[in-house]
Amino acid sequence: MIVKVPAERDWIVSPHPVDSTEAAALLRDYYVEVSDRYYLLHQGRRSTVEEIETGLAESTSDDLAAPTGLFLLGRYGDEPAGCAGLRVREARTVELTRVFVRPAYRGTGGGARLLDAAERSARGLGAERIVLDTRLDLVEARALYTRHGYAEISAYHDDRYAEIFYGKDLVAA
Repeated sequence: MIVKVPAERDWIVSPHPVDSTEAAALLRDYYVEVSDRYYLLHQGRRSTVEEIETGLAESTSDDLAAPTGLFLLGRYGDEPAGCAGLRVREARTVELTRVFVRPAYRGTGGGARLLDAAERSARGLGAERIVLDTRLDLVEARALYTRHGYAEISAYHDDRYAEIFYGKDLVAA
């Protein structure tokens, strides 16, 4: 059971070391959620511990640190409650990844705050465009992106879990 937190606090999103304990805990929670949703949809079961550990080892977030990227940690009050990552793809394009809000903090504006901070940070990295991929079953994420001006684009890689791609021009936004 998920207990919702009170809405009287506010979000603060800032760059944070991706190799910190707080970042590792958020990234693990993110991975468990997307993995469980995948296995529930396709195999009718949750992820095994071994699948989670293997997936985390294969899908590292080390590149979400300078000079190849940036990791953002969102706090709701004093609690680490969400995250987002930016990965530099080319001179003027960054990729948004690992966008996650812990279930207890959903509905408090965290997704919008993380996207806003990611877009400002991307501009700070010199990016003019931000791109991302997601899965079709992650309907909440897809709704968040389209609500904030992201439009469907052509695939820019062929990862087996990437089913739909979005992009947003930052110079006009």
